[in-house]
Amino acid sequence: MSFTWTPESLSALETLGKRYPDPQALVLPALWKVQDQEGFIPLEGIEAVAELTGRSRAEVYGVATFYTMFHLQPVGTHHIQVCKTLSCALNGQGSILDHLKERLGIDVGETTPDGRFTLTQVECLGSCGSGPVMQVNETLHEHLTVGSVDDILKELS
Repeated sequence: MSFTWTPESLSALETLGKRYPDPQALVLPALWKVQDQEGFIPLEGIEAVAELTGRSRAEVYGVATFYTMFHLQPVGTHHIQVCKTLSCALNGQGSILDHLKERLGIDVGETTPDGRFTLTQVECLGSCGSGPVMQVNETLHEHLTVGSVDDILKELS
């Protein structure tokens, strides 16, 4: 696979670059642009970001693998991220996760055979007072119950 920046991505990064005194500060926005363009960040995208920002491929790869928001492999149409931190765990995150695994027929880190759902666990979704929580793509769902999870999955079907 090869990676080529779209004109729109390059233009957006050029505009952002004017806000930063050092092009190395563009690593995160550039990784977002790669992921927006491709749906995930292929190794060729890592190389393109390294070239654009003057960082090594290893440094860019380190950033991409540090943050759970970046995907180095394709994810399903609906990326379900379940918070696994203490406040969610104390409020029933385990039963929510078990229910999702059963309903989707996959384990954490897997994608359904039809490519519709990917299930992951993340450290924190920043909603500790309303757990358990999960995020589907960019939408946060709070105060989850098994029933509300079923309703969410039904809406996505």
